[in-house]
Amino acid sequence: MSPRLKNILLVFASVVLCLVAAEAIVRVLDGYSMGTLRLNTPTGPASVGAELVDRIPRAAGVERAWFFADPPPLPNRRPVPEEWTRLYRSIQDKDPGLLDFRAADMFKAWNAVFASDPCTSRHLRGAPGRLFLNDPADGKPTPPYRFLADATLPSGLVTNQIGWRGAPIETPRGTRTVRIVFVGASTTVDAHFQPFSWPEFVGYWLNRWVEAKQLPVRFEVLNAGREGISSPDIAAVVRTEVLPLRPDLVVYYEGANQFRLASVIEDVAKVTANGPAQTAAAQSGASLAWLPNAARYSALAGRVEAAVGAAVGAATSTGDGREPPKPTYRLAWPAGLDEQDPDLAHPHLPVSLNEIQRDLDRIRADLAGIGSELALSSFFWLVKDGLALDPIRHKYILQQLNAANHPTRYRDLERLAAFQNRVFAKYARTHGLAFIDIAGATPFEPDLFVDAIHTNPAGSRVRGWVVFNQLLPIIEKHLADDAWPRPWPPGAPSPLPTFTPREITFTCR
Repeated sequence: MSPRLKNILLVFASVVLCLVAAEAIVRVLDGYSMGTLRLNTPTGPASVGAELVDRIPRAAGVERAWFFADPPPLPNRRPVPEEWTRLYRSIQDKDPGLLDFRAADMFKAWNAVFASDPCTSRHLRGAPGRLFLNDPADGKPTPPYRFLADATLPSGLVTNQIGWRGAPIETPRGTRTVRIVFVGASTTVDAHFQPFSWPEFVGYWLNRWVEAKQLPVRFEVLNAGREGISSPDIAAVVRTEVLPLRPDLVVYYEGANQFRLASVIEDVAKVTANGPAQTAAAQSGASLAWLPNAARYSALAGRVEAAVGAAVGAATSTGDGREPPKPTYRLAWPAGLDEQDPDLAHPHLPVSLNEIQRDLDRIRADLAGIGSELALSSFFWLVKDGLALDPIRHKYILQQLNAANHPTRYRDLERLAAFQNRVFAKYARTHGLAFIDIAGATPFEPDLFVDAIHTNPAGSRVRGWVVFNQLLPIIEKHLADDAWPRPWPPGAPSPLPTFTPREITFTCR
């Protein structure tokens, strides 16, 4: 080998080693997993310090050390079938848009009434010529899907006998078991690749508390959440899937999928016509089309993408993480509506709160029919006027606040989120429901979040800790009154609401 060629190879090897080292450093800084080829969304810091934990009010008898302990591994986690993994990756590599058919959608059993003819659905027609379906017992199109049951999915999700996230359901339910079910959307089910959702942490800590108190009860905490659904779907989940389990308590957490800004922003369609997505697409040019694909595999490329996006005026950040300029619009607050003490019966409540209340009424009535209780939670939005973020590490927060919610200014998003939570709190007081103030007790720490509403693994642990500590006084009262656990009514049916999926194939012209 000639000296010149040897020097070239040495330089090349040095460059490669430097790039590998830089990639590793950036992955750590930006919160990505080190062991995967294709990057998921950033997971954020791997742990939470004691100082942050101490900012969350702790219930009497709770030990701080519990926060740092993990639940046991799921006993129903199994290897993912190779065929599923190949199918998942083939869909993933097509890089679908936000509203199009995504890889995780392949492993949902879609409601056959909702799906109808998949070729007429913008979303389902993007499936790879096949779908799993379930036939709803009530013949209604809601909820739109269930996760495949008793499965470990390529997305990382592990499901129980009825397709809910988590460990197998106790059947029959033990006489000393208190059953709690959490319902909601993506912020309840949590990201599939995370080892545990925040309701699973709640269940684990409740049983740690029981052991410490030496109480003769056990808590079974179940997660009926699923991404992309809204209050009518959640009401249907309660009616068709939750009621047969006869839980002692159902906790409702959702506040984003019906957060429709058109309810208060005049001519929102006109104002958003030249929003950040259109601006970025027009300015970035086809020459940079390779960057998003590269960023799916490289954290370094992701930083370049973010820097280029700021340089070409993507309008999701000023480049230093501050809120970008927004177009002029008018916030049309409903006439006669008191923002601080809202009238729940006002006919024009913002952000779909009339519809949500109607669905909460249905859920309350259904649960009352079996003697179960409903608890309502406030909803956390990571937004406040003057918020400044890291333009790289927090890019998805910036995108959600400034692209998905364009043109709304931070101060108005903050105002609407606070109003929504006042309505939730007043609804709970009016109807005698327990209220869990997640928004009020969660530390405002961007590093706990993937975007403005979804938490990373550290944030999910924090959210679970907040809910656990606020649930305990409610639980202690019910245990003291011998209201919980409730005996299974004599003669009441006990089969789980299972289903049998069927697979169809189709071709769209």
